[in-house]
Amino acid sequence: MRRQYAVRVYGCQQTCAVYSWPRDKSMNSTETEAPSTTSDNMARQGSVVASMTLLSRISGLARDVVLSYLFGASQLADMFFVALRIPNFFRRLFAEGAFNQAFVPVLLQYKSAGREQLLSFIASLSGLFASALLLFVAIGVLFAPALTALFAPGFLSQPDVYQQTGELVRITFPYLGLISLTAYAAALLNAHGRFALPAATPVLLNLCLILAAGIAIFGWVDAQPVVIVAWGVMVAGVVQLLVQLPTLGRLGLLPRPNLDTRQEGVRQVGKLLIPAIFAASVTQINALVNTILASTLVSGSIAWLYYADRLLELPVGLVAVALGTVILPHLSSMVARDDQQRFNATLDWGLHLGLVLALPAAVGLWLLADPLVAVMFTSFGGSMTEHDVRMAAAALEMFAVALPGFVLVKVLQPAFFAHQDTRTPFRYAAVAVLVNLLGSLATFSWMGHVGLALATALSAWTQALLLFYGLVSKGHYQMGGRLVAWGLRALLCSGLLALGLWFAGPTDLQWSNMLPLHRAGWMGVMVVVAVLGYCAALFICGLRLKNLRNQGAIL
Repeated sequence: MRRQYAVRVYGCQQTCAVYSWPRDKSMNSTETEAPSTTSDNMARQGSVVASMTLLSRISGLARDVVLSYLFGASQLADMFFVALRIPNFFRRLFAEGAFNQAFVPVLLQYKSAGREQLLSFIASLSGLFASALLLFVAIGVLFAPALTALFAPGFLSQPDVYQQTGELVRITFPYLGLISLTAYAAALLNAHGRFALPAATPVLLNLCLILAAGIAIFGWVDAQPVVIVAWGVMVAGVVQLLVQLPTLGRLGLLPRPNLDTRQEGVRQVGKLLIPAIFAASVTQINALVNTILASTLVSGSIAWLYYADRLLELPVGLVAVALGTVILPHLSSMVARDDQQRFNATLDWGLHLGLVLALPAAVGLWLLADPLVAVMFTSFGGSMTEHDVRMAAAALEMFAVALPGFVLVKVLQPAFFAHQDTRTPFRYAAVAVLVNLLGSLATFSWMGHVGLALATALSAWTQALLLFYGLVSKGHYQMGGRLVAWGLRALLCSGLLALGLWFAGPTDLQWSNMLPLHRAGWMGVMVVVAVLGYCAALFICGLRLKNLRNQGAIL
């Protein structure tokens, strides 16, 4: 059945037809109607994802504070972070990265084709994806020592550390299968206009790890603390998957899985998947390179990079992840409708918003690196030393340089994937990984872990610039004139922010001499004043809230 809806798009009245699917008697109308066809505000959707991501990142920082209290930057910390990184690497490589980028555009095609074809596609893909995950997880558990040697070859010279890390990997690796299915469910929900629940789900991992660390700290279970926390990862995977299922059920998106490899949509996803695996996962490959090389450096190097990366993840999650999550289904829908004008406008909006938010965040991370690390990881005592703070802060300064590049990549890559072009970003990703590898090998022997962070920054900017060039040269994107103007204004206002923080903030010596609570209070004041000052500078330059809205994106 087709219904006509009048929607306002960029200020003009248009009519679009959408499918209304048959209603299950067990469902109420708000849960069974087709996704809203009113004029969607992508800024509002992005704010929903950003809000949930903020909650996730805050809980993640709380988790890392507890872990730093428990482990500090010790050998145990290095062991646990390797055991956590291995399943997370494959999860981001296959599930959140490549699989979603290949899956979402095809999913939206079937969504517009009708209910029956959509469910047939989901049933076949669900069965095949789950079966592949089960096989991969079994292999990973069986060959956990080999994975440990691959990700942390420096541990081979320490047999006890190597053996115990391998046992931890056996505990954490099944998390890969659970969280991959969770990411698959999240992609289904996002394509149907449900962004909040998938964005909030990572909070459950953080809560489970905080609970596990608390059990270890108070000695409620007679086991090694690192083993208890590793089991917390496994439990978190189960919980994260289970909370997605009720909403999928209410939407009627849980058909009986099958293993039909002849389903055309499955074949289409398969063709897009291989190059997308590499194209969407440069960050994870670079992190793997960093972990391998850091394992050969002094003890604590892996932990320093981890703690710096966790602080970087807050703005990356709020800006890059939120934009990337929202923009892909919208761009895919516009390509399907051959709406180039709105495609250009939406990409302009994503780049504009990304620069306005990422540039000041990078300035703040660079100039406040030392006090940020100290406030987050030493305010409550624990095992972090002043030396650990300085080392993690040095890595954070280099990661701050990478931040705008990460954001631009998250906005630009979906434009290729929306055109079902995974080969072009694959080639650019190969160049970016090569830049990271050469940069890391050239710097880690004399700059240590800081050289690894610097190479990450060079790689991020290389990939972003290549993606932009490729979109323009292939005719996929025509940049609007206002984007350049607003980019320069954001750069100017970020420069003013840097001057303000440099001259008005405490010196490094003053920061280090403050008591923990005094330092935390000063940091809170600095952040609030910096945000207000930056917003005031943007307002003086002519930016208004309406400039950050992108009306008319319809799923």
